[in-house]
Amino acid sequence: MKSRAKSTPPGCLSRRQLLALALASPLGCPMIGLSGCLSPGTPGSNAFVWGRKGLDDGRFIKPRGIAINDTDDIFIVDKTSRIQVFDRDGNFQHSWRTPACVNGKPCGLSISHDGLLIVPDTHYFQVLFYTFEGEMVSDRTIGGRNGREPGEFGFLTDVVQDSQHNYYVTEYGDYDRIQKFDPTGKFICQWGGHGTEVGEFLRPQGLFIDPDDQLWIADASNHRVQIYDLKTAQPTFIRQFGSDGTAAGQLRYPYTIDMDQAGFIHVCELGNHRIQKFTVDGKSMAMLGGPGRSPGQFHQPWGFAFDSTGAMHVIDSYNHRVQRFQT
Repeated sequence: MKSRAKSTPPGCLSRRQLLALALASPLGCPMIGLSGCLSPGTPGSNAFVWGRKGLDDGRFIKPRGIAINDTDDIFIVDKTSRIQVFDRDGNFQHSWRTPACVNGKPCGLSISHDGLLIVPDTHYFQVLFYTFEGEMVSDRTIGGRNGREPGEFGFLTDVVQDSQHNYYVTEYGDYDRIQKFDPTGKFICQWGGHGTEVGEFLRPQGLFIDPDDQLWIADASNHRVQIYDLKTAQPTFIRQFGSDGTAAGQLRYPYTIDMDQAGFIHVCELGNHRIQKFTVDGKSMAMLGGPGRSPGQFHQPWGFAFDSTGAMHVIDSYNHRVQRFQT
């Protein structure tokens, strides 16, 4: 038996892994304030890694979207247009594909308030709805036509619902806007446009609505987050935070945004290969990740989702895998 001095404590990265993580990270460490061995319960200390590159069940080709339902079923779509379903430990359950994928593949997933999987079918200009078993609910489809008019779409990225069950759909390209639809899929309003000013977007990639009906937008190519009040007839700008860079509080291609059970905001940065944790007023609190292939490192992660226990599941896209962290 190995001596205690030479072994690595359960849930802790080895010294070699920790050193590699520190050297690879843009900030020199995977988390602000990190020193020595990561303690149990610290994000990054207990990375559970599953999945690898491939076309077989349970493998991935650049996973691009993730959603988790109330029973902790994990839905992941990859660049083959497969939607695979797993339990929280990464055990494959079943899968299906979107109707067409020659033009491109979906790059987001979410869960509706009435228990359906929402798929922004990016390159087919429509929002699809499925049961958790993979049956399409055809009468719920929104859109299907490319264009600039209300109810038409560019390249869709994400869909979320507010407390009144209205839908918000974000799209990029020359459109770079957000459209709002009522619970039946009827167009209500739109805002945005291609640009860098407040109220404009450059690839708005990820959406999140907090308990106060505020919409948080990962404005990816502007390297910032914009926040809007949805309680007004026309969504009203509240504030923004972030700028291009690698330092704490800066962002580089934020792709996914969500809130944990403690009320902290987490942002997945494709360009910085990390997840950054913020207070609701935009103060950076911690970072997880850095470029690499070891546990706790990422290669262009596209997104993450929280399960019912508060664990964060990160789709480590260009490593073709998923990592789970207890936040």
